[in-house]
Amino acid sequence: MAEFNEFSNISPIGEWQKTCGCGSLRISDSGRNVILMGWVNSRRDLGNLIFIDLRDREGITQIVFDPTVAPETHKLAGILRNEWVLAVKGTVLKRLEGRNNDSIPTGEIEVKADDIRILNHTETPPFQVDGSVDASETLRLKYRYLELRRPQMFEAIYTRHLAGEITRTYLNGLGFLDIETPMLTKSTPEGARDFLVPSRINQGSFYALPQSPQLFKQILMVAGMDRYYQIVRCFRDEDLRADRQPEFTQIDIEMAFISEESIIKVTEGLLSAVFKKIKGIDIPSPIKRLEHSEAMNRYGTDRPDLRFDMAFEDISDIACTSDFMAFKNVTEAGGVVKGMKAEGAAEHYSRKLLDELTKIAVSKGAKGLSWVKITESGWQSPIAKFLDASTVEKINERMKAASGDLLLFVADKWSVACNSLGAVRLSVAEELKLMGTDKYEFAWITHFPLLEYSEEEKRYMAVHHPFTSPLDNDMHMLEKNPGDVRARAYDIVLNGTEIGGGSIRIHRLDIQKKVFSILGISEEEALTKFGFLLDALKYGAPPHGGIALGFDRLVAMLVGASSIREVIAFPKTTSASCLMTGAPGTVDETQLSELGLRFVKNSGL
Repeated sequence: MAEFNEFSNISPIGEWQKTCGCGSLRISDSGRNVILMGWVNSRRDLGNLIFIDLRDREGITQIVFDPTVAPETHKLAGILRNEWVLAVKGTVLKRLEGRNNDSIPTGEIEVKADDIRILNHTETPPFQVDGSVDASETLRLKYRYLELRRPQMFEAIYTRHLAGEITRTYLNGLGFLDIETPMLTKSTPEGARDFLVPSRINQGSFYALPQSPQLFKQILMVAGMDRYYQIVRCFRDEDLRADRQPEFTQIDIEMAFISEESIIKVTEGLLSAVFKKIKGIDIPSPIKRLEHSEAMNRYGTDRPDLRFDMAFEDISDIACTSDFMAFKNVTEAGGVVKGMKAEGAAEHYSRKLLDELTKIAVSKGAKGLSWVKITESGWQSPIAKFLDASTVEKINERMKAASGDLLLFVADKWSVACNSLGAVRLSVAEELKLMGTDKYEFAWITHFPLLEYSEEEKRYMAVHHPFTSPLDNDMHMLEKNPGDVRARAYDIVLNGTEIGGGSIRIHRLDIQKKVFSILGISEEEALTKFGFLLDALKYGAPPHGGIALGFDRLVAMLVGASSIREVIAFPKTTSASCLMTGAPGTVDETQLSELGLRFVKNSGL
C-alpha cells in the first residue's frame, strides 16, 4: 500500500472539467472518455484490480483501477478511503457478463480509470454515509452535511425542489403574482406565540416574525393584486413534534372576487399537477367533500383517513330502548351510542388486543369500550346477555354486520364518543394494516364551526382565525347563537393528515367589528393590533379568500417520510435547537446593550 503522508497526495483540480454526473452514464456511453468527480462511497481491493463506487448527487458509478492500464493510478487508488473527494478520468466500458448491478441505473457499465486526482481527504465520519450502518437522529442532525450526502436525502430535497417548481409554473400559468411579504412585522394574535425581534433603533419595541402572511395577503387583495401566491417561510414559537418546526414553509394563495369553488378548483388543479408529475398518480376530480359535522359523526375527526372505511353508525335510537344500562343511561342523559364495524376482524382480535383498544378509548375520555364478535351462532360479547334478540337484530341490520365481523361501541356525550371511537378506528386500521403506503385519499372538509367556546377563558375563540367569514345563511345567528354559526372555511386532508386550510375572508368592516366583539376583542385592542387591516376594509375591499398548503407536510407525504425533518435541509430538533450550528446561542452584553436589553439570570421571566 502506498504511504499516506498528511496532505501530500492532494492535487489541484487544475484544468480538469467534470463531463457528467455519477448517475448519468448508460450502456450507450460505452467507449466515451469522461471525467467524474465525487466522493468515494465504497472501495474493494481485489489485489490485481481495485474497485471503487464514486458517488455524487446524481448516483453512483463503479470505477475500476487496472495496473496493466495505468500502474501509477492503480498504486494511488490503494490509499483511497470512503468519503475522500476524487476526480477520475477514464473510459466507459460495458461490464463483464454476469457482473451487472441491477440495483443502480449505471449497473451495466463501469469506468476504467486512466488517471485520478485526490481533491481532499476526510477524517473518519461519525457514521457511514452509504447508510449500511445507521446512526441516531441526534448524531445525524449534528453532522447534517454528511446526512445530506445520502441518496435518500438528496431524493427528498430534489422532490421538494421539483414540487416548488411545479407549483410556481402552475400558478404563474393562471395569472397569479409571486409577491413577497415582510419577515419583520407586528405581533398579532394568530393562535401561537410569536418569535420576537428587538429593535435597536426603536428600543423597547419589537418586531415579530410572521406566523403567516395572513393580513398582508388580505391587504394585497384590497390593493387590487387580484391573485397572489408565495412559497413562504412562517414562524411559530410552539411545542414541536414530528410534523412541526419553529420555521416552516407553506404555499400561500389568495384570490379576489371569488367563492369557495374557485379556490377549491385551483387547489385541486395544483395538487393534481404535483402528484401527476412526481408520483405519476391521477387524483380523482372532484375530490370528495364532507361537511365538518359529517366528518365528526362518521369518523370522529375533522381530518379523516379515507384509505379505509369503518365509518360510524349512531345506534342511540336502538340503545335507548334496551335493558343495557350503560347504553340506556347515556341516551337518557342526552348522549349518544356510536358503533363501528371492523369487517372480518373478529378472529384477529384477542382479549388482550381488545383491552388495548379499551385503553385507547378511555385515554380520549370515554368511560369504556363495548365489543361484539359476530359468530355463526350469534353474538359473542360481555354485553350480549343484556340485549334481547330484537335489539341484537336491529343493531346487526343497522351496522350491516355479518359472521366474522367485530363491532365496537362507545356510549358517551357526542364529542367524547366521536373522539374516542375515532382514535380506536385508527388503531384498528393500523393493526389490520389497512393504511397502504401506496394509497392517496384526499378529502375536503367544509363548513367548520366559526367559533368554539373556551371554558378556560370563558369566551368564544376563533376556530380558524378571526378574519374568517361566517356562512351567509348563518349570519343571522351571530348575535344570539354564535356557537352555531358555520364558517366559510375548508381544509384539504390527505390520508388523515391536514395538508392545507383556508377560508373566505370577512371583507366588510361592520361584520369584522361584530366578530371581534363576539371574540371579546375591544375596539381599542382591535385598532392597536389590526388597525391597518380595519382601515383597509374602509376603502372598497373586494370579496376575497385563499388557502395555505403545508409545503413541508406535502413533500414528506410525497417521499413517504414520517417526519418533516426528513424533507427540510437544516431542521430543528423537538427542543427547537439546531445541533449543527448550536442555535439558539447566547450573545454578549454589548449586543444586548445596543438593543436596550439586559439578561436577568433566574428571573423566571
